[in-house]
Amino acid sequence: MACLQEEYGLPVVQVDFLPLGADRNTAVYRVVAADGRTYFLKLRKGVFDETSVALPKFLADQGIEQVIPAITTRKGNLWASLESFRLILSPFIEGHNGYQVNLSDHHWVTLGMTLKRIHTTVVPPALKGCIRRETYTPQWRESVKDFMGRLDDSTPEDPIAAELAGFLRAKHEEILDLVGRAERLAAELQARSENFVLCHSDIHAGNLLISAEGALYLVDWDEPIWAMKERDLMSVGGGLMGGGHTPQEEETLFYQGYGPTPIDPVPLAYYRYERIIDDIAVDCDCITSGKEGDDDRRQSLGYLKSNFLPHNTIEIAYQSDRTHKNW
Repeated sequence: MACLQEEYGLPVVQVDFLPLGADRNTAVYRVVAADGRTYFLKLRKGVFDETSVALPKFLADQGIEQVIPAITTRKGNLWASLESFRLILSPFIEGHNGYQVNLSDHHWVTLGMTLKRIHTTVVPPALKGCIRRETYTPQWRESVKDFMGRLDDSTPEDPIAAELAGFLRAKHEEILDLVGRAERLAAELQARSENFVLCHSDIHAGNLLISAEGALYLVDWDEPIWAMKERDLMSVGGGLMGGGHTPQEEETLFYQGYGPTPIDPVPLAYYRYERIIDDIAVDCDCITSGKEGDDDRRQSLGYLKSNFLPHNTIEIAYQSDRTHKNW
């Protein structure tokens, strides 16, 4: 509260923690000022990429209303420092994410229009140079292979870890098949010439905010990247966007807003596989690292298992992989 007063000139009367997000380096809060106005506060520790606040500010300045920019400090900065943390303040939008409420037809069309504008935005060289570029890193594939390689016949004493181990053993062949497919597609993509656009990189229902008035916002710009447009488009019809529409309906409505565009099946399949592998690696780490509480660990186990449910992300990824002989 003292930091907000000093950095933003904002007299604060209340700060409430919000149990949102899965990033262990980030905590978010609802802030109430003395005049009754509310704000959304992100507290970030560890590595801080200034692009995560500079880019949404730039996009909002280009008139993309679905991006919420950070509020500047009294010195004109987009964040403040508090010991080892960074504070990012923005307007508080009352609403729900796409897991809590179903996106309407209008929201899907709006999302398509928004991503089209983002993908075609001309970014100034100074800002463009700060945004990472796609390298098709094997980081998460290697992490999953490491987890699978450490499985043995013994059963951990911890019941959550024991359930994880049993599940991974049962899905051993399927998980390694996912990794193998992603590796093959990554090698093919690395050999291509680049045709990259600006991507959000983490499109899912949890990063879509629907306001009480029905407006749609695309939030969480911590991982923007220059990549093939399929990096973002793989989420549409990919089992990541909550309920309310079938994958086919999602695609039909989204491309009404995005407009006609050729979809390359190689990066589409690669990114769908890679997203699943990334999630498996992160969930396994959460469950086995000893850094998280049991509630978070059980939630991560549920997330991991859900990928394997009928008509969910893995089945959709397989069906969309026109590069593979079995499909």
